Amino acid sequence: MKFKNSNDIPVRFFVNDDIKLEKNALEELNHFLSVNEAVETLKRHAPGYFANEDAKIEEVAITPDFHKGSGIPVGTTIFTKGFVIPQAVGNDINCGMRLYTTSLKEKDIRSNLKQIESDIRHVFFEGGRHIPMTRIQREAILKEGLIGILDSQKAMVRDGLWEFYDRKQQEKDLLKVNRLGSFITDKVDGLDSYLGSAAVSYDSQIGSIGGGNHFVEIQKVVNIRNHALASEWNLKQNQIVVMIHTGSVSIGHHAGLNIKEMLKGMYPASLKHPANGIYVLPHSEQFASEWARYWNLLHNAANFAFANRLFLGLMLQKSLARSLKEFEYQLLYDAPHNFVWEETIDGTPGYIHHKGSCTAKSAEQMMNTPFQYTGEPVFIPGSMGAKSYILAGLGNRDSLFSASHGAGRSLSRGDSVKVDDALFRQFIAKFNIVTPIDPNRNDIKSRQDILKKWEEELKKEAPYAYKDINAIIESHEEHGMAQVVAEVEPILTIKG
Repeated sequence: MKFKNSNDIPVRFFVNDDIKLEKNALEELNHFLSVNEAVETLKRHAPGYFANEDAKIEEVAITPDFHKGSGIPVGTTIFTKGFVIPQAVGNDINCGMRLYTTSLKEKDIRSNLKQIESDIRHVFFEGGRHIPMTRIQREAILKEGLIGILDSQKAMVRDGLWEFYDRKQQEKDLLKVNRLGSFITDKVDGLDSYLGSAAVSYDSQIGSIGGGNHFVEIQKVVNIRNHALASEWNLKQNQIVVMIHTGSVSIGHHAGLNIKEMLKGMYPASLKHPANGIYVLPHSEQFASEWARYWNLLHNAANFAFANRLFLGLMLQKSLARSLKEFEYQLLYDAPHNFVWEETIDGTPGYIHHKGSCTAKSAEQMMNTPFQYTGEPVFIPGSMGAKSYILAGLGNRDSLFSASHGAGRSLSRGDSVKVDDALFRQFIAKFNIVTPIDPNRNDIKSRQDILKKWEEELKKEAPYAYKDINAIIESHEEHGMAQVVAEVEPILTIKG
């Protein structure tokens, strides 16, 4: 499907007949595409603003989970020339997915479920994470990501959560993280309060799930659809896997606010600001310092997000180790779905933006990585309590090598809260969830105000608020974006 727009930008939709495209999302997309009109206005009235006189949005690909966002629809992949669009990443910079395979079976979790829930609540929400760090370590994370952790951890005693950080294994795992989980920068921008003093202190930011649709989930493999690829990835029927979905939380928010203020300050005072509220950042000599600052802020946040997912993985490993015997816990892959990279497509250098879309590259594109015979792993979670999918990318050029990052909302968060209460009760009765609030505690049971707020937050992410994940997955296979390797179902979900 192609999308006609007043700017004649090539826009391709990768949806099948079972997926409804919401009018408000299409209107938002059309409004966003007027970026090219603003760019042409800048070229005429602000000479030198763009070094590349052919600067423009080149093309756009829409993934099957397309839905309205905040100015730019979620499920949008954008290729630009001569500039980047910071709002096409948003504040949740490097929001992404991490997945571990284990040697555990469903019965290992079910038979210890009460204790595991208690241990998870302690580690995640009741002061049990114990992540001692120095200023040097925090700075290394923000400047060098996972490589920074590896290098700076040498001087640390294996205390607290570091007991579960195996340096040799982590060094190998770098190859299983997009861009090695490390964007090297030379400074930390405006985060002195986070860096803290030189003394060892317990970090309260790393290991944060965040709100919304973010989660850590214990899942079981319920169906292997491609046995050859599953074998390559150590995926087995009835096996327990761990899926993590989160990003840069407060660090990303800091970066996003600074970037937005910088963009507004750059904009020519003589011109009306863009009607859609979306500003571009040109790659030009005139704005060389702003360009450098943008990438530094972006990479500080992205590095934190990679580290955040790593530590959440270690926190769950610690939680399980408190009640279970020794077990294997191996990283399969970690990659962003909110980010921008410098890329050359069909000989044209530019920038590829992922706004709620995964990278889904082919085996050939993944040469010299552990995935050169399989294609890039793609994780598409369903809604809370619903089935999720593990796929292998097929490198579809028309889709800008992208895939969905979820099922996509069918109801706004506001409308989700209004859904029939009986439907929510039916869902929550059969679903295992751990949150910062324990509704079974005696002191919480008497607090109807707290319980009401707790229920509202869960209603916003319940299955009925999202599209049918099966139609989303079928679209990927029909359009040659990715092939299904395995289906997984949740046993227990942790929400922030």
